[in-house]
Amino acid sequence: MADLRFFEIYRNLDYVFLILHGASVSALLTVGGGVAGFVLAGFLSAARHHKIPVIAHVATGYVEFIRNTPLIVQMFFVAFGLPMLLGYQWPFWAHALLALTLNFSAYFAEILRAGLTSIAKGQTEAAMALGLPKWLCFVKITFPQAVATMFPSLNSQFIFLFLTTGVVSEIGVTDLTWAGLYIDSRSFRSFEVFFTLTACYVLMSLTFKGLFSVLHDRLFRWRTVR
Repeated sequence: MADLRFFEIYRNLDYVFLILHGASVSALLTVGGGVAGFVLAGFLSAARHHKIPVIAHVATGYVEFIRNTPLIVQMFFVAFGLPMLLGYQWPFWAHALLALTLNFSAYFAEILRAGLTSIAKGQTEAAMALGLPKWLCFVKITFPQAVATMFPSLNSQFIFLFLTTGVVSEIGVTDLTWAGLYIDSRSFRSFEVFFTLTACYVLMSLTFKGLFSVLHDRLFRWRTVR
């Protein structure tokens, strides 16, 4: 029978602090990247939906590029390539946040675009017939319905992307995965460490899922979901 020694992790307050700190860093980067990515995705999806000249093609190229390259490659490019090209240097957590924002925005934009195409054009035409400008029709009528329709997909994509954020440890960000690797390298209790990390990721994913459920109920009371 395997000799499991979870107590070697839990009784060491430094290890416990590292796990809690790493979990908070992972959560903050995910929420920050998710919120900023959603805002950027709104502009990208709007440009593609309305076929704005030039901008729509740029947005399409951007979305396809991000969705067809690995997150870790994007992370290294943002952390090491851009500073070399543009001559600036940020903390690694800021590079990670930017890379996650770009990654989130492309996936969210594609989901939102699908939601926008599902909205009947007659609603916009009716609103414009009542005198509403086109941009206000989009903000007040089309976009909210698209978000409500695609909210489950946005939720699932957010959780999936959260579970991939462990790659930020590769550029030195002290997230949850980094904490696990650090503890493993010193305790040599790989099973116990990564079992603990798995439990943390599951717990955080379920927490995010619960928060999204509450957010959905509060934001979309006007919509009946079957």
